[in-house]
Amino acid sequence: MANDAVVDKGRRRFLTATTAVVGGAGAAVAAIPFIKSWEPSARAKSAGAPVLADISKIEAGQKVTFAWRGLPVFVVNRTKAQLDALPGVDSRLRDPKSDNTAQQPEYAKNEFRSIKPEWLVLIGICTHLGCVPDFFPELKPEPFDPNWQGGFYCPCHKSRFDMSGRVFDGVPAPANLAVPKYHFVDESHILIGVDPGKGAA
Repeated sequence: MANDAVVDKGRRRFLTATTAVVGGAGAAVAAIPFIKSWEPSARAKSAGAPVLADISKIEAGQKVTFAWRGLPVFVVNRTKAQLDALPGVDSRLRDPKSDNTAQQPEYAKNEFRSIKPEWLVLIGICTHLGCVPDFFPELKPEPFDPNWQGGFYCPCHKSRFDMSGRVFDGVPAPANLAVPKYHFVDESHILIGVDPGKGAA
């Protein structure tokens, strides 16, 4: 006579639910490498993939450096005093009007060399021999300039740049610090490497 098994429906429901949960978790874990593969590789990033920079915690007068294309990009939150001092150094600069358009996008060809006056975005490489300039934000005499009004000083060969990255006359650097393509995503983020109105490529 056939042995009639008693079906435990509660146990069956438990096993079915457990299998579904474990299977779902497994699928989610398996999907992580797949989703990660959509992100730009380190090689792609160094080749020029845009970089999203969080600027929300940069205080007035402070500089933060981000990496893009293997280059340092300085982002400075300039104070009103630093901005007000800019016209006072024009007569001491090699290219005060930023006439060399190769050094910045058209939207940054202004006195501030920026989209928003308070936010300066520069490639932090001296245009002489590629050293990284130091940031001297205070408007006070410095050993290298008794009339210093804030800006950047290259320790390698003593080139100086003002708070807009404009090069002083009579120093080895031949040109202003370069401004990369960038735009504001919102009040707290900029996308380095992409012009305004264009999506990330």
